[in-house]
Amino acid sequence: MPANRLSMRKIKEVLRLKWANNLSARKIAQSFNRSRPAVVSHVSRAEEARLT
Repeated sequence: MPANRLSMRKIKEVLRLKWANNLSARKIAQSFNRSRPAVVSHVSRAEEARLT
């Protein structure tokens, strides 16, 4: 069964926690009840798109 997708608002919050607060992917994943690889995937996709 596929996991529910994160809303754009939550993805923005993931990126803010990673870049502005410098939290680890593990801590972000715990706060959103997601897997660490999912968080890493969101961050890497944003970096590929050259988002800041």
